[in-house]
Amino acid sequence: MPLSTVSTAPTAHEASYTDLDALRRQDPELADVLIAEAARQAEGLQLVAAENFTSPAVLTALGSPLANKYAEGYPGARHHGGCELVDIAERIAVDRAKALFGAEHANVQAHSGSSAVLAAYAALLRPGDTVLAMGLPYGGHLTHGSPANFSGRWFDFVGYGVDAESGLIDYDQVHTLARSHRPKAIVCGSISYPRHIDYAAFREIADDVGAYLIADAAHPMGLVAGGAAPNPVPHADVVCATTHKVLRGPRGGLLLCGADLAERIDRAVFPFTQGGAQMHTIAAKAVAFGEAAAPAFTAYAHQVVANARTLAQGLAAAGFAVTTEGTDTHLVLADPAPLGVEAHTARGRLAAAGIVLDTCALPHGEARGLRLGSAAVTTQGMTAPEMARIAGLMADAVRDAAEIPNVREEVRELAGRFPPYPG
Repeated sequence: MPLSTVSTAPTAHEASYTDLDALRRQDPELADVLIAEAARQAEGLQLVAAENFTSPAVLTALGSPLANKYAEGYPGARHHGGCELVDIAERIAVDRAKALFGAEHANVQAHSGSSAVLAAYAALLRPGDTVLAMGLPYGGHLTHGSPANFSGRWFDFVGYGVDAESGLIDYDQVHTLARSHRPKAIVCGSISYPRHIDYAAFREIADDVGAYLIADAAHPMGLVAGGAAPNPVPHADVVCATTHKVLRGPRGGLLLCGADLAERIDRAVFPFTQGGAQMHTIAAKAVAFGEAAAPAFTAYAHQVVANARTLAQGLAAAGFAVTTEGTDTHLVLADPAPLGVEAHTARGRLAAAGIVLDTCALPHGEARGLRLGSAAVTTQGMTAPEMARIAGLMADAVRDAAEIPNVREEVRELAGRFPPYPG
């Protein structure tokens, strides 16, 4: 059904399906949880690197009647009837993703970033194949060979690391390992690498050993959309990403590839690794892709990077050891050890002060650091002065537990001036 034939005038069928009052009446226990979570998000500083605030439009799509539709298959080839309209929604999402990232093919059905990586492996590899990826102690993801994950159980992973002094990827080491182990695929991507990845260098290494190149760009993909980070699409055989994080969409996955791999990728998602598509999430992805194509998102993406750099500088000045001495992205990895506090304790003190972030493995040794991101606070409208203040508040809370109540009040005041959902 073409969009032009679909009426946009309000009708009796448009009863509110996001009515919190209805939820209160039906299930007050869960309503209380939703209300409390909204308050938690609004009254603190959300510095979890993988989180952001979606727009009301994205939330509307997520809570829409599209959640009711079963739609196994792809547009025009579904296994259920009544998919004419959800087919339109998925085609919109696919077309917008291809245009946004300059890809020949996009699959928007992956339920998560991990699901996207699983599909990429399923399309290109066979159990037992060798894969070269960033080692988990250096910032590799669970899907990059963790023994607790399908990747570590089904494939033979070899891990590359970073330079001991700079914390940067050692491309010579990657090349040496590739020539030694002759992997079927090379994965480039990290959950905590704060610098841009040289995708062209990885492409040269992959070509030299006859390997596929898979870019796991879950973290930087929103920056790519806004022109604030290099695009892996021209270099990688398959790009896996998430649609949340900096991209500011719903929680979900995305795969991009050339036309030559399109059928293999689609079949790896459905029917090989997933069943029915989540059409409400796909519609929300389409909304997010549309938002990311607007000039305002370009400004946002660059502000995310500027804020992360200011935050990194402030933390370094306050005594934290900042990995790679800064950042090119939304990510900052900081070690609180110079302040006399280990990461787990630091995270607990910061959480008590209303500053929410993660811990992450440091590039070397057994120690852990703090991993934080600037995407959510940038969505709220914060800029350099707020980043400098946040760095100071973090230092106060980490250094002295007695300061936590005072920091909590300052955090509440700062967050209150930048509500994630004004009005």
